[in-house]
Amino acid sequence: MSLILKPNRLIDVLTDMKNLLNLVFIFTLISCSNAQTSKQIDSDKTLKFEITKSNDEWKKELSEDAYNVLREKGTERAYTGKFYKHDENGVYTCGACGEPLFSSKTKFESGSGWPSFYDVVENGNVLVSKDSSHGMQRDEVVCGKCGGHLGHVFEDGPRPTGLRYCINSISLDFEKEK
Repeated sequence: MSLILKPNRLIDVLTDMKNLLNLVFIFTLISCSNAQTSKQIDSDKTLKFEITKSNDEWKKELSEDAYNVLREKGTERAYTGKFYKHDENGVYTCGACGEPLFSSKTKFESGSGWPSFYDVVENGNVLVSKDSSHGMQRDEVVCGKCGGHLGHVFEDGPRPTGLRYCINSISLDFEKEK
């Protein structure tokens, strides 16, 4: 058996390897679901949140960018958010309603470009629902009090939960520990 590959065959092998890696990546994205520390939303049921406001009311309270993320499920650009490199001690709260969501104690550097946390402050404060937008299957996370879009959760985080809550900075506020 010869270990020497002709240039055309080498290109075919490298292309096959690239395609295999792409498939592994897509499979990983699809299989990341069912966060264990957040309440899973039954997609067949309409949720009633404690805080409900009209779109006009939200538009008056939130900046245009915050409204886009929190109410229209937008995403801020990676590596640009105010909390991406933030390292003070305290609690990250919902930028729309102030609900406590994540502790700085569970924040970690994921390399994703967004603030990442491996756990929530309290079960029920963050809810998880299926998101099939953009041709992907992901788990969206929303504020349990007002339903504001926060980001997504993946099962590639550190111990002890193995979760990575990938959150838009603009959907958060911060209360410094006293």
